[in-house]
Amino acid sequence: MTSTITGSAAVVGTIYQAFGRGDVPAILEHLADDVAWDEWPDNFAQRAGAPHLAARRGREDAAGFFGVIRDWTVLGFEVLDVIGDGRQVVAEIRASFALPGGGRFADEELHLWTFDEAGRVVRFRHYVDTAKHIAAIRGEDTLAGEVSGARRAG
Repeated sequence: MTSTITGSAAVVGTIYQAFGRGDVPAILEHLADDVAWDEWPDNFAQRAGAPHLAARRGREDAAGFFGVIRDWTVLGFEVLDVIGDGRQVVAEIRASFALPGGGRFADEELHLWTFDEAGRVVRFRHYVDTAKHIAAIRGEDTLAGEVSGARRAG
C-alpha cells in the first residue's frame, strides 16, 4: 500500500524540493510574513558571525539566508527523514558544502519547522555542529575525505 504525505510534512518536502531546484521564491511563499528564521536567545554561531546562521525576521529577511549560501557549492544534500506533522516537523539532513573562501564542511543536521494554523512556516531553526560551520566560514576545510557530485546551492 502506498501512503501519501499530507499537511505540514508535505509542505516541508515541497520546500526541500524547491531548495534542490534553487527555487527560492517557491520556498518563500510557504513562509509567514513575520517568520522567525534562526532566532535563538543566545546562539554561539551567531555571536561568532556565521552569516548563514544569523537571526532573521520576516520573509524578505529570511530570503537573505539564501543570498548568503547562493555562491556555496553543494557537495551533498540529502533529506534522510521527515518526522512529525501538524504544528512542528523535524527533518534529518545530511549535507556538505564548499564555501567561496575555501572552507568546506559536512554535517548531519536537524531542521525544525513550526507552522501556524494557516499552514505557513512561522519559525525555522537549524540544529547543527556550529564548530564545523564556524571553521568553514573562516576558510578551514573540515572534510575528512573527498565528496563528489558538486553543484551550486542557489
